[in-house]
Amino acid sequence: MKKIDYGIDRFASIFLVICVLAVLFLSSGAIMLRWFHINLYWIDPFVRHTVFLSAFLGGVVATGRSNHIAIDLISKLLELRQKEQARIIIHRIVLLASSLILLWLFKASLDFMIIEMEFSKIEFWGIGSGYLVGIIPFGVALIGIRFFVLFLLSFDKDAPALHGVGEIK
Repeated sequence: MKKIDYGIDRFASIFLVICVLAVLFLSSGAIMLRWFHINLYWIDPFVRHTVFLSAFLGGVVATGRSNHIAIDLISKLLELRQKEQARIIIHRIVLLASSLILLWLFKASLDFMIIEMEFSKIEFWGIGSGYLVGIIPFGVALIGIRFFVLFLLSFDKDAPALHGVGEIK
């Protein structure tokens, strides 16, 4: 499980850097090309979809580092009262509930993608919008898998999933 988690983290981190660099260079390049009245029409939709993909990849990375949006009020109260076991149980419940919610979101986004495929229009490079909407189920699936792997790792005493639970980093 640790290898799966590490692999997902490496993939998301590397691809996130590639996406951010692509957005940076293509956006800057498009602005400079406009000075010379040159407009490459594919750059703007490509950058939009790359930013969208970057948001999901950032979510994958943040989930693995426990930097995702969270309400840690209960965890902080339990930490102050030194109820470590209760804090770990709540952490596991949150991880499992998040995994199940993301499974439902994956199904909904897959249904949306199937509908979009029926009415797809060409965005750039001959790629239809239905395929580009595939970013949503892909990103949701990666985040969901990451939550579930972290849930499974929370039962391993040596796994990093429990170290720093509820701590401010």
